Amino acid sequence: MSDQNAMRNQMKSGAGFIAALDQSGGSTPKALGLYGVEPTDYSGDEEMFRAMHDMRARIILADDFTNKKVIGAILFERTMHDTINDTPVAELLWRDRGIVPFLKIDKGLEEQADGVQILKPMPGLEDTLKVAKSKGIFGTKERSVIHEADAKGIADIMAQQFEVARTVIAAGLVPILEPEVNIHSETKAQAEALLEAEIAKHLNTLDDGVDVMLKLTLPDQPGLYDGLAAHPRVLRVVALSGGYSTDVASAKLAENKHMIASFSRALTEGLNVKMSDAEFGAALGGNIDKIYRASI
Repeated sequence: MSDQNAMRNQMKSGAGFIAALDQSGGSTPKALGLYGVEPTDYSGDEEMFRAMHDMRARIILADDFTNKKVIGAILFERTMHDTINDTPVAELLWRDRGIVPFLKIDKGLEEQADGVQILKPMPGLEDTLKVAKSKGIFGTKERSVIHEADAKGIADIMAQQFEVARTVIAAGLVPILEPEVNIHSETKAQAEALLEAEIAKHLNTLDDGVDVMLKLTLPDQPGLYDGLAAHPRVLRVVALSGGYSTDVASAKLAENKHMIASFSRALTEGLNVKMSDAEFGAALGGNIDKIYRASI
């Protein structure tokens, strides 16, 4: 079986969750701060990104970070070009940990309009996808944000998400579409109903044999996305934690039997740079186990 087919099978039916290790320049200082690394501990972007890479490497090399519970991991573009113990990160993930590598491809968000934030332009996307394919990346992820139940805004977001998805598919990769709904939105439930219908409409335009994945905010109505998970074009529906604590996110996930987790902040909750390796491993292992159990 080829690596591509093995990765697809794991994403289709593997028991576990996808780790989101794709903090970008904007979210890195906050992620480092929660890890106990303050802005005074580094000077400039290069040192900041190196500190973030060291944190990611510590997670990836931890004993519990294997495909027994973690079936995929989403990487920041810099991480795709980096190494851990002299091995390219995507190669190490799949070869040594049995974890399917994905790449975050979005370049951030436009200002809010019609209750949403669409993707900024992604210049050179085709070249990025070609490099990703050559490095053993299986799929991509691109994140937009919905703040209000605005039908036009949600339609615009999904039109753009599926346009990008078709470019990713043409490059031989599997896209994860991520139209996040802000968990603090006063119209969250209504926005999710509009989103579900809009996604279903676009899925029905895809050709037979095409795979996409969906990364969605845990819905107010449990089971709302079950129909999307059953769609023949959908490989898997995964949930983002969206700012919920690990406990709350895991409890909400357990109410949605056809979603698995793709958590970032909830995965790293409680980790600290000053922990011994044993303390770090125990804390990370506890988070992994909690998210895994909610995912299955």
